Amino acid sequence: MTTGDQVRDSPTDWVAEHIQRYIDTDGADGHEWRPGVFTLLLTTRGRRTGALRRTALIYGRSGDAYAVVASQGGDPRHPAWYLNLLAEPQVQVQVGAERFTARARTAEAEEKAELWPLMTGIWPAYDDYQAKTDRDIPVVLLERI
Repeated sequence: MTTGDQVRDSPTDWVAEHIQRYIDTDGADGHEWRPGVFTLLLTTRGRRTGALRRTALIYGRSGDAYAVVASQGGDPRHPAWYLNLLAEPQVQVQVGAERFTARARTAEAEEKAELWPLMTGIWPAYDDYQAKTDRDIPVVLLERI
């Protein structure tokens, strides 16, 4: 990813507004989205367009890695950001004011078994989202490069 590329934020209005506040304040407004619920900004490269795409995601920590859930509210399809990182696993991450490059990977079954309770402890609705779909909702690890 080059720094000259224009980044396209989420097409969902409230998410785009959240991202803009997050960027404008280096995460001071937006890192803690709800009490005890923290978010990061994930930028992926579009698998079809090559455009940079940014979204805000709830995260948890697993050692040095950041864990995020590709839930899309229990939709039967994976979110676009997840499909993008499958095609190009090198991503950009912002956590608060800190920005870094990471490699994204889907958690293995054993890892997911440990990470799912961590993530549902942060956002219990993930269990509801999984119950709504036949799709196995992936947990993704973002590991700093």
